[in-house]
Amino acid sequence: LSTKLKTLPDEVLTKEVEELILTESKKVLEDVTGEEFVLFMKILSGLKSLQTVSGRQQLVELVAEQADLEQTFNPSDPDCVDRLLQCTRQAVPLFSKNVHSTRFVTYFCEQVLPNLSSLTTPVEGLDIQLEVLKLLAEMSSFCGDMEKLETNLRKLFDKLLEYMPLPPEEAENGENAGNEEPKLQFSYVECLLYSFHQLGRKLPDFLTAKLNAEKLKDFKIRLQYFARGLQVYIRQLRLALQGKTGEALKTEENKIKVVALKITNNINVLIKDLFHIPPSYKSTVTLSWKPVQKVEIGQKRANEDTTSGSPPKKSSAGPKRDARQIYNPPSGKYSSNLSNFNYEQRGAFRGSRGGRGWGARGNRSRGRLY
Repeated sequence: LSTKLKTLPDEVLTKEVEELILTESKKVLEDVTGEEFVLFMKILSGLKSLQTVSGRQQLVELVAEQADLEQTFNPSDPDCVDRLLQCTRQAVPLFSKNVHSTRFVTYFCEQVLPNLSSLTTPVEGLDIQLEVLKLLAEMSSFCGDMEKLETNLRKLFDKLLEYMPLPPEEAENGENAGNEEPKLQFSYVECLLYSFHQLGRKLPDFLTAKLNAEKLKDFKIRLQYFARGLQVYIRQLRLALQGKTGEALKTEENKIKVVALKITNNINVLIKDLFHIPPSYKSTVTLSWKPVQKVEIGQKRANEDTTSGSPPKKSSAGPKRDARQIYNPPSGKYSSNLSNFNYEQRGAFRGSRGGRGWGARGNRSRGRLY
């Protein structure tokens, strides 16, 4: 059906026929596997009558119903986690400035973030936490007015703090104490910092008016420590990639470095914004795994995305070239151990992986297609 619809002429695939397809699809979607749901979404999103803002909104509501956003999230149930991720992946391309992601972002902040470390997945080797944070970051750009904005922003802020360690000498006790340097998980921080930056625009006095002075001071110390480590990595990566073009950048090792440079540049931009007095939320970055067509929208837009990530005195030099080089491969977690990058670099957001069906809506075991 999905293939056949693409070949039907307009006089056959009329508005009435499309309405019938939508109505019948809704009935079938009451009991489908993950693979079947993805296929139905492919069919419905291709219908001309659903290309409008109201049509896209209908599709988002349909996906939200499939995702069971009214139900309490169970992080220990692989089918529940799998359902949410697959549904969210289908919803992300539908969001825009007119079709908001508020309902999904709210659910992720309230239900998923607090349980991030408890998430389970049937997919071997999948960094499920990074997967969730990437989806949240993608959706945060299109979040509308949120009912419990301050509460959810605080949950996002608290989760961000978990990945922004204190300097070892300033930790009172615990894992960061001692001589060992904390591991900086750049991909996690890129996602969380970007999401916080996007939602923070809606409540710009959160850091100054909603946090007490001690909490803000603690955050600034963490930002400063992370920024210092960030600068070291950026220098090392730029030095390693200096003079490399074309085929040299296509090796697996250099692809990893190129992606890592994009991630670290993005974080650098966002941290500088938050160091402003008062904190600023004006800079624009393109998430490190976003596809190359984002650059092709227009040279002006591309320049804005790349130059906003650097100090003014450097804006006409390295960063622009770096940005052009690094939009190609998708991202993953970058740390001092680059060996972890190989799997995620293949695309934690867009890859095809085996998995289970949706249990409650279909007991057949199906692979994922997205």
